[in-house]
Amino acid sequence: MHANSELGVAVVGLGRFGSKRILAVGADGRARLRVVADVLPGRAQSVAQELGCAHTEDWERAVTWPGVQIVIVSTPTQALSQIAAAAVETGRHVLVEKPFGRDADEVWPIVAAAEQKRVCLKVGYNHRYHPALAKAHALLEEGALGRLHFLRCVYGHGGRSGYEQEWRTQPQSAGGGQLLDQGVHALDLFRWFAGGFTQVKACATTAFWPIAPLEDNIFALLHAANGSVASLHASWTQWKPAFLFEVSGEEGSLSVQGLGGTYGPERLCWGRRGELGSRPEEEWCEFEGPDESLHDEWADFLDCVLKGRQPPCSGRDGWQTLVLADAIYRSAREQGITVPTIGDEQVCGAKAHHSGE
Repeated sequence: MHANSELGVAVVGLGRFGSKRILAVGADGRARLRVVADVLPGRAQSVAQELGCAHTEDWERAVTWPGVQIVIVSTPTQALSQIAAAAVETGRHVLVEKPFGRDADEVWPIVAAAEQKRVCLKVGYNHRYHPALAKAHALLEEGALGRLHFLRCVYGHGGRSGYEQEWRTQPQSAGGGQLLDQGVHALDLFRWFAGGFTQVKACATTAFWPIAPLEDNIFALLHAANGSVASLHASWTQWKPAFLFEVSGEEGSLSVQGLGGTYGPERLCWGRRGELGSRPEEEWCEFEGPDESLHDEWADFLDCVLKGRQPPCSGRDGWQTLVLADAIYRSAREQGITVPTIGDEQVCGAKAHHSGE
């Protein structure tokens, strides 16, 4: 299919991420940008004049544009599922940005339709294509860690001036706060490394930004079916941007630090356990150069379209990640166990009791 011709591409949403997607499309000779769409007057026209393609302010026209086989959806969260659903319904292949939708129920009909129509549906979890994370996953698959014990992820930044006014901090537009913004990347990685999860416990806070009921910090513990445990802290009050992803098993550990740019150099540490109590042998690898994860993700997606196979981070994968996010939000809304308040007299009494007085 399409083996001897370029795949026509439509890009809907020309903000920061849509612009990055366009660069990836242009870098791969197997595809050609046919049309761009954006609701902001003049934005699509300006991009089209620069790139030599068609333009429209109507996304519905873009997803049915003649000669288009692939639609990239890079809009705010509230519009992702609607546009992706329309594109799938017309038989187009779709790459839709994470988190795919505001909750799992919103995206399930799209997954079912894509599977019924046999089109490629991919959710844009590009972190799997960062070289340090890809190498860590390959080492895990090769058995470098033995039985998996636990995973940890810390991910966040401190926002910017006016952050509370952006679409991602508005409940109707975003559907959730930091969990649906950056936290879902960690959930996708947890599922990639550890498989399915069966239980979650979570706490969400709105510590600094005036965005309630959305959260600017999420803390979660996830219990995997394989017996391992994952812990997540995603934060919009991480004043120095941070990314740390750790995996520990019976034979050693893997630690990925940084994602490039403001998150610092992307580095992987492979620690091999020696004698119990001894310092592990560590092998470090730093991945220099620009972030090519979106380009690599796009190339992989094109391979899937051309070869008729399901992509990593498929629509079903994206739906399962949102099922997990929904469970985290439900847990965070529930009241936990209250710690008893112990007065001075009770403390003194307890001390006297334990001392035998």
